Amino acid sequence: MTLVNYSVADGVAHIEINRPDVSNAFDVPTSHAFDEAIGRAEADDEVRAVLLTGAGKRFSAGGDVAAMVAADDPSGFLLELAEALDVAARRLDALAKPVVCAVQGAVAGAGNSVMLAADVIVAAESTKFVMAYPGVGLTPDIGVSWLLPRAVGQVRALEYALTGRTLSAAEARDWGLVTTVVADEEVQTAARELAVRIAAGPVFALGQARRLIRDSWDRTREESGAVESRTIAEAVRTADAQQRLAAFTKK
Repeated sequence: MTLVNYSVADGVAHIEINRPDVSNAFDVPTSHAFDEAIGRAEADDEVRAVLLTGAGKRFSAGGDVAAMVAADDPSGFLLELAEALDVAARRLDALAKPVVCAVQGAVAGAGNSVMLAADVIVAAESTKFVMAYPGVGLTPDIGVSWLLPRAVGQVRALEYALTGRTLSAAEARDWGLVTTVVADEEVQTAARELAVRIAAGPVFALGQARRLIRDSWDRTREESGAVESRTIAEAVRTADAQQRLAAFTKK
């Protein structure tokens, strides 16, 4: 079985985590396969947007706890897994192409971090969200302690991390953890249509807008303005911008 499915159509690279029998939990081989798929999307000029999904009933249970317990050296296993999946998640986070994510069933543990590496998150209405780490006596990994407060704020991030609270899809939307909620049977179609629509847009402009916003946490206001100025000057030279500016001026 292929651990991560990869296909391209309509300018969209579809990356699907494919371990449905274990709720798409990540082990080391799956983390490497995930990173490889992201690299393929990154290098392919035909790919203008990415759609991220999980096969089966649940998006992702995060790290593979059963594999960790079965390991001869659980600490060494977790270190290798966390580092491998973090490389993939950071590659996805830094991708210069928009990312749409569809989630269903459950998002737990590191699944939160993988999900938050996307820009637009479409959730099925029955989806449940949980940090899960406290339940097994472990701590956040894969950048979730960095991403989560930036999505929902520090106070809510701490509640989510410390209390074991499970969020409904509606609560996740209200908190800012996901973008929109749709009926369960519509989530894959809705996310796909959104990714195709984004892929039809100006890929450089959208990819750089993603980069500017996601990287802004690490820059001062002055630095952000300077990077924006250089980027918009570069954007105006692209074919997309030239065509759209010409069409705009004709109206």
